[in-house]
Amino acid sequence: MRLLTFMFIIAISLNSQTLLKEDFNNLDDWSPLLFEKIDRHSTYDVQDSMLVAKSDASASGIKFDKTYNIYEYPIVSFKWKVSNIYKNGDATSKEGDDYPIRIYIMFKYNPQKAGFFQAIKYDLAKQIYGQYPPHSTVNYIFSNKEQKERIITSPYTNVAKMIVVNSGAKDTNKWFTHTMNILEDYKKAFGELPPKEVTIAIMSDSDNTKESSEAFVDFIEVKSE
Repeated sequence: MRLLTFMFIIAISLNSQTLLKEDFNNLDDWSPLLFEKIDRHSTYDVQDSMLVAKSDASASGIKFDKTYNIYEYPIVSFKWKVSNIYKNGDATSKEGDDYPIRIYIMFKYNPQKAGFFQAIKYDLAKQIYGQYPPHSTVNYIFSNKEQKERIITSPYTNVAKMIVVNSGAKDTNKWFTHTMNILEDYKKAFGELPPKEVTIAIMSDSDNTKESSEAFVDFIEVKSE
């Protein structure tokens, strides 16, 4: 029986494929993720094989350099910790829409599959910003306070969903490891299947609350199952 169990575990391991296993010895595979009209940027440094994200009335992120197929690699695992939350942080309001840390999943817009009005909207955005914005996003957030719902629509746009992973002062200064099925969460959040191409990013922001934070990410992994 023990042999069969061992063989079953080995079979699962062999079937699972890993696209990204980032232990943060460096940031060679990551690029800055900046936003229009936000001049003050958060900082991202590697210390003791950890990512240290600091935000001070600022907003920016780092983005994995490759896009990938969410249907082939739907699982993301990560381990994080925050030193503090924002006193005025609130996922349901524009004024409080800041998080000490989030894992930011961006689904690529495909103009060939867009409807007429969506195409006009995204073409206009491309003219302004020089590139298409994401079709939609899923954000795994460290919420500043307890929320009644696990999935919250962004107060800025209905194509961004915030998924509460940790929340409140009770979860500060503790390490948490999470494994999420992005594909399943997208279907729950939007009620439909997502575009296949995605980019993953890490973000710390405080441009709305004008507060400051420090957060740590020990690892992030993207795999097939």
